[in-house]
Amino acid sequence: MTVGEPIHSQLRINSYGSYLRRRFGCRVSKVNVDGGFTCPNRDGSRGTGGCIYCDNSSFSPKETQALIPVEEQMAAGMAYHRERLSSDKFIVYFQKYTNTYGPVEKLADLYRRALAHPDVLGISVGTRPDSLSPAAIDLLTDLAREHYVCVELGLQSMDDAILTRINRGHTLAEYLDAVERLSGRGLEICTHLIYGFPGETRNGFLKTARLIASLPVNSVKLHQLHAVENTRLADMYRDGSWQPIGIDEYVATACDFLEELPARVTVQRLYGSAPLAIRVAPNWNLKNNQMWYAVINELRRRGSWQGCRLASEVRAA
Repeated sequence: MTVGEPIHSQLRINSYGSYLRRRFGCRVSKVNVDGGFTCPNRDGSRGTGGCIYCDNSSFSPKETQALIPVEEQMAAGMAYHRERLSSDKFIVYFQKYTNTYGPVEKLADLYRRALAHPDVLGISVGTRPDSLSPAAIDLLTDLAREHYVCVELGLQSMDDAILTRINRGHTLAEYLDAVERLSGRGLEICTHLIYGFPGETRNGFLKTARLIASLPVNSVKLHQLHAVENTRLADMYRDGSWQPIGIDEYVATACDFLEELPARVTVQRLYGSAPLAIRVAPNWNLKNNQMWYAVINELRRRGSWQGCRLASEVRAA
């Protein structure tokens, strides 16, 4: 896909699911597993308490628990996706906490056990920019010679002041260094971003799209900031020091972001949700596909698509 070439008139976004189908020729689903990792922002290595919004139970399926062998977690996830989506092949997603934060021997054991399943095409590894040792990167590089390997880096914001405010524990410079060290090794790079942090502006957030455009990043995950129980963000909501953005603001900003995101970058996610039992705010009560189509419909209403602002700039030049 080249700059200036509109994405399919109905889709308007370079979706990750469509990319996987094109690449592998079948329906591919990601299966979440818990590898039993912790986080340097919780154990004192980088900080304590974690990010102000973080409670991993808000995004971890109940079938993924570290006490359950990874093979059993995979089997449950694959059965679910086969029944729900008729998926043919799978990517095993090491999601919970920081999945390169441990001895390389542990990483190698878990990753290779996941890749040993005949229906697994590859792995996706969620981690932080400050938790990628040279040995971990070498291991991922070696695995990528025969398998699909995606490294998912949590950036969340490119504003160091916001990163400090949310107790993130790393800087933009560390993210840029991690991307540089991962690039050129046969790995795909995904960046996680959140919109709606205290003190954040729409224009400030949109600068991130331009940053991504300048980097060898293959995909993005984007969602709104939301508070769940047992987090500092929930306390901030209740004491009035943080107010969540509204759904209209989020949809408009997501569309603005996509219009400045290069069409080569695939979009893995546009919405975050949490179980009702622990959800605090905002309570939009949408399913992932409903938000997806809210964004698509807004792009359609605008007559725009992912990367269209970049295409306009090329034509103007």
